[in-house]
Amino acid sequence: METYRQRRALQALGDPTRREIFERLTDGPLAVGELAEELPVSRPAVSQHLKVLKDAGLVFDRASGTRRVYQVDPAAVAALREYFDSFWGQALASFRAAAESQPPTAENQPPTAENQPPDQEAP
Repeated sequence: METYRQRRALQALGDPTRREIFERLTDGPLAVGELAEELPVSRPAVSQHLKVLKDAGLVFDRASGTRRVYQVDPAAVAALREYFDSFWGQALASFRAAAESQPPTAENQPPTAENQPPDQEAP
């Protein structure tokens, strides 16, 4: 997922109602009316939120009789996961570099018999 598309997807999911719609669609395809029944917003508002999610590439729709059924685009979800995984990989690499650059001290060494405090007797 290129940067512009990532930005649009993240902006779209930044709205709590759109995020709720997106999360409901992860359970399976739903029509606008089915989504509107479960949300505290009107059917036209749900349609507007779905348009934003569709424009961001997070969902797609298909005709089913006279209804439009929406579902999550698996490729978009995979791209978002890859995006967030890159941060995790960067964070782990930074942590490793920081840990390896620190000289060994008693605080960051595993416990051994030499650096254990003597046992205290119970009163």
